[in-house]
Amino acid sequence: MLRLGWLILVWVGSQPLQAQVAAHMLLQDSPLAGFQYHAGRAIWSQMQVGDALALIREPDNPFDPNAVRVEWQGHKIGYVPRRENADVARFMDRGQRLEARIARLAEVRDPWSRVRFEILIPLQPTGQRAP
Repeated sequence: MLRLGWLILVWVGSQPLQAQVAAHMLLQDSPLAGFQYHAGRAIWSQMQVGDALALIREPDNPFDPNAVRVEWQGHKIGYVPRRENADVARFMDRGQRLEARIARLAEVRDPWSRVRFEILIPLQPTGQRAP
């Protein structure tokens, strides 16, 4: 038993003192716009709360110069709502890395209430430099 304790102590001592912590700042929580017009219906049963979403900036979008497309595993499922996309577009245009994930799924008739998602700004752990 003493050897096992010594081995655990050696292993713990060899680990970095500063743990890697994934910290994020919530930028916004939004309904998904346009869900009913894209791949959402076909992939609905596969989507889960917490799934990562991709944000793709569309500065040449003919309907909205601040457009930000939302994708799930390569499938276009909608957009950041127009009334909420200006800050997201500005952050993306300045090169800020943003992450997004599904916050809530609801089987309701209103397409604006089916998917809510969060947009997060990743934060560096204390003492770490950005790459």
